[in-house]
Amino acid sequence: MSTISEAWDYLTDPESWTGANGITTPTYDGGWRFAQDSIIGLTLEHLWMSFAAVSLAVLVALPLGVWLGHRRRGGGVTVVTSNLTRAVPTLALLTLFAASAIGFGNQAVILAAAIFAFPPILSNTFTGMAEVDQDVREAALGQGLTRFQVATRVELPLAVPLIAAGLRTATVQTVATVPLAALVAGGGLGVIINTGLATQRYGEVLAGAILVAALALTTDAIMARLQKAVTAAPLRDAAAASA
Repeated sequence: MSTISEAWDYLTDPESWTGANGITTPTYDGGWRFAQDSIIGLTLEHLWMSFAAVSLAVLVALPLGVWLGHRRRGGGVTVVTSNLTRAVPTLALLTLFAASAIGFGNQAVILAAAIFAFPPILSNTFTGMAEVDQDVREAALGQGLTRFQVATRVELPLAVPLIAAGLRTATVQTVATVPLAALVAGGGLGVIINTGLATQRYGEVLAGAILVAALALTTDAIMARLQKAVTAAPLRDAAAASA
């Protein structure tokens, strides 16, 4: 049987989606976790880890980017920080976190993925805020707005399209990176690939890769719609005119 046929059989088997005993399984401490033999369960776990990682990155990168961009200072630091976090291999971070007090499992993955998601959010937020026309700022100050109001009511709305683009990039990259979780006893769709490699069932490996790719493409499509929705119509029209 060919690898493609094995992948097809795996993806069309109802038990592959629901698991032998459901999409969740009990744990030794009385809790539960997503079943490692259920595509639905692993997909939900994959999405949860991705959401947690991006949310953690947003909590740090967004306010920092807004503050630095409003002040128009720290551009060099922003670039260096973004480049450094991009340069660190995600697998190396996973291994370091797993070997630390954090331990193996999803927590290490979420922290490593959050660091990976940090650069595009920070750099896009900083750029979006810093590139607001100086005349617009001065006009807002002339209307009696405080600097805080200028940052939140004028600069931030104008920076939203670029911020949304950074969030879109970070989210898709995170969804595509989380499969590495399986290498440190984590969950997500990477478990399918890792299990297939360990058992030499390469059709399962291919199926897992297809599922990861499909999830990343779906996420990108959703984030693209979200990016369009949060961008004001005049800004969309201006972008289309300059394209």
